[in-house]
Amino acid sequence: MQVSRYVLMLFAALLLLYSCSRNPYAKTNRVQKKQVKQYAKSLRQYPPGNSLDDGDYWVGTTNFGMRKPNFVVIHHTAQNSCDQTLKTFTLPKTQVSAHYVICKDGTIHHMLNDYLRAHHAGVARWGNNTDLNSTSLGIELDNNGYEYFDDRQLASLYRLLDTLKLRYNIPTANFVGHGDIAPSRKNDPNWRFPWKDLADKGFGTWYKDTTLLELPYGFDHLMALRLVGFDVKDSSAAILAFKRHWLQDTTAGMNPAAEKVLFGLIRQ
Repeated sequence: MQVSRYVLMLFAALLLLYSCSRNPYAKTNRVQKKQVKQYAKSLRQYPPGNSLDDGDYWVGTTNFGMRKPNFVVIHHTAQNSCDQTLKTFTLPKTQVSAHYVICKDGTIHHMLNDYLRAHHAGVARWGNNTDLNSTSLGIELDNNGYEYFDDRQLASLYRLLDTLKLRYNIPTANFVGHGDIAPSRKNDPNWRFPWKDLADKGFGTWYKDTTLLELPYGFDHLMALRLVGFDVKDSSAAILAFKRHWLQDTTAGMNPAAEKVLFGLIRQ
């Protein structure tokens, strides 16, 4: 009886050890692989489905390549842990995702191939681009929205951005925040995010000293915000997003100091 109990306990311990050693996302990884295979199957169709007029025969060009990302959109997760975010991004019902999630300790989780379209930007606009999901990479930083960003996390972010910029030739000005492209809906990454440090490292734009800068007569700050990239349909939200990014200021409305910074940005 004592031996049987010992054997059962040993078996339970081994089962627990085995369960812990397995990838907790093995099931969702299999689902992702299945989805990717379905997309690959669609790409292999010759001719592609739903063509308007195929003519007498299919003529396939030899000059093509994969679509590459041209923007990077930085988010904060607005959740309380990296594990919580990873779970959120692996539940089909949430319909949200990102290419990368960076934990506070600097761990980088690459969740989706860079050439695939993640559901991270939502309804957004930057300049004339109205479908940021199709042209950007989404990077989520583990942060509930009310705290500063860990140095280890930022170090990993800089390393990742350096790789992505080089790999895809992403323009310096095309590193933006979720709150920039969707100012009426989002405020991430929060005002504590070090945008100036990013710009100093070559990711995003910044302004020069505005002490001696004089505003031109009749300066139109809404037009200037459009030139930077903002959607000014909700002008109050656009102003707040601009001040949060370039001034770490969360107060509403424009003022002369903010206008000088804005003018400094567009004249560079």
